[in-house]
Amino acid sequence: MSRTVPPPVLDSLRGLALGDAFGDRWFHPPVDEASAEVASRLVRPGPWHWTDDTAMALVLVCHLRAHGEVRSAALAREFAAEYTAVPHRKYGPSMHQVLRAVHAGEDHVAVTGALFGGQGSHGNGAAMRVAPLGAWFADDLAVVAEQAERSARATHAHPEAVAGAQAVALAAALAVRSRGELAVPRAEFLHEVASLLPATDVRSGLRIAARLPAGTSVRHAAVVLGSGHLVSAQDTVPFALWSAAGHLDDLVEALWGTVAGWGDMDTTCAIAAGVVAARSGTDAVPPAWSAAQEPLPDL
Repeated sequence: MSRTVPPPVLDSLRGLALGDAFGDRWFHPPVDEASAEVASRLVRPGPWHWTDDTAMALVLVCHLRAHGEVRSAALAREFAAEYTAVPHRKYGPSMHQVLRAVHAGEDHVAVTGALFGGQGSHGNGAAMRVAPLGAWFADDLAVVAEQAERSARATHAHPEAVAGAQAVALAAALAVRSRGELAVPRAEFLHEVASLLPATDVRSGLRIAARLPAGTSVRHAAVVLGSGHLVSAQDTVPFALWSAAGHLDDLVEALWGTVAGWGDMDTTCAIAAGVVAARSGTDAVPPAWSAAQEPLPDL
């Protein structure tokens, strides 16, 4: 049975895709040039193509529309089918390995668990795609955490990757639940997300993020928390959620603030924008940005 996609889920997905495409455009200019352009709010020229972050988020939303819940084995096969159809979306090295093996018929649990000497991947791929899931199940935070774990385990076996996905999904759910109310302070928002997580480096990173003083610069936050240079959940999620939590009512400013942390910019921007848009929607996005962005398929 095909379900209607709730409006906050579509908002989160659209925000995620915008952040992904916006952030991806900043990888190539020299840092000095790019820093000046970000400071001056000069957007990069289009077209802004989205990457694997959005491709996998689309698969996840379509999966929820079809099943109403996450079925990890089926989701893994659907990720693999999308990858096989369009493999040029900048998937990470381990995902090439996982998705090719799953597409060839191997068991996703065995494949993901065998990575990195049997530890599994703690990459940020499970976190980058999951914000719309948090918006989908926002009525029940325990369900959000459970479903986010299932979605992560389709491709990532490591507890940090699972915690990263749970953190982003819970942040998106809290953003949806706060629609129509005043945004909570950054520290309070981050503490609440952390309180719902298992004991992991991701949780510790969020607690550190919550303790950063008001007025902390983006660059300082990125140095303290990490902004995805290691492409791990624990090196990506705390910064992305710190950025989102400081701009819950301003999607555009959230993107400028997030990209100024450099690092894995398509993913940090996708995470932050997926969370913020779950609360704010995307109506305030400049028309020129929407025109530059690669369109999403009609859901």
